[in-house]
Amino acid sequence: MSDSERDSGDQRAAEAAAWSGSEGARAFAALEAATDWLLGYPFVFRALARRRIGAGAVLVDYGCGPGKVAGHAARQLGARVVGVDTSPEMLALARASDTGAAEYHLVEGGRVAGLADGAADAVMCSHVLASLPDEEAVLAVFREVRRLLRPGGPFVLLATDPACTGTEYASLRIGEPGAVYAPGQELTVRLRRTDGSWQEVRNHAWPVGLLPGLLERAGFRDVVRHRPTVAEARETADPGLVGSRTWAAERERPPLVVTTAVAA
Repeated sequence: MSDSERDSGDQRAAEAAAWSGSEGARAFAALEAATDWLLGYPFVFRALARRRIGAGAVLVDYGCGPGKVAGHAARQLGARVVGVDTSPEMLALARASDTGAAEYHLVEGGRVAGLADGAADAVMCSHVLASLPDEEAVLAVFREVRRLLRPGGPFVLLATDPACTGTEYASLRIGEPGAVYAPGQELTVRLRRTDGSWQEVRNHAWPVGLLPGLLERAGFRDVVRHRPTVAEARETADPGLVGSRTWAAERERPPLVVTTAVAA
């Protein structure tokens, strides 16, 4: 193996492990995520509120990371939010920064520790699919989500559309301009940090058109997809954020898709 090939392999390994360990967890927590807070998370919360997920309901945030979204959902919806993640370091950050709005559990061997079958009234899951390398891994997550949900409970899934390649959004760029990615194929995503710098990570492409079929195989029904727009965000997202930028790319080609399904 040449030095250049070895260096390239080392770089790929580092990118793949970008969010691992305590340093990776802190790096993830430092992402700006402006596009997500405009066109993603507020629409996840809206979908849950429309399903009457509020006070007294148990809402699981599958893949909660450092807990920012879980805490926000708890405060906005009034539900009992349970954040779950495969990373102990992410959960440690979540517990350290949380104000008591949520509780947190570790995912071990693909199963959430301490949560029984049907324990959740609803589950939300944001940007977890991008970390999964193949269809079986996606199905395994969907099946664990289905295990957690009571029959009839809603599952709200937020994902980037890998077809929106190369566009420079406010806080991300998905893949390379003009590239077409097969399901599960690796692609590079650029994410803006709160200090204005950018971080590149290796993700996996999961075309949003594949998700309904995979969800149905995992025990879900009534799958609906929605691509939020900037015009809708004026009524849904934080007004200060909406007015902070022109959001030209987000207006032209919205990159996020919210998929809602019901546990059969």
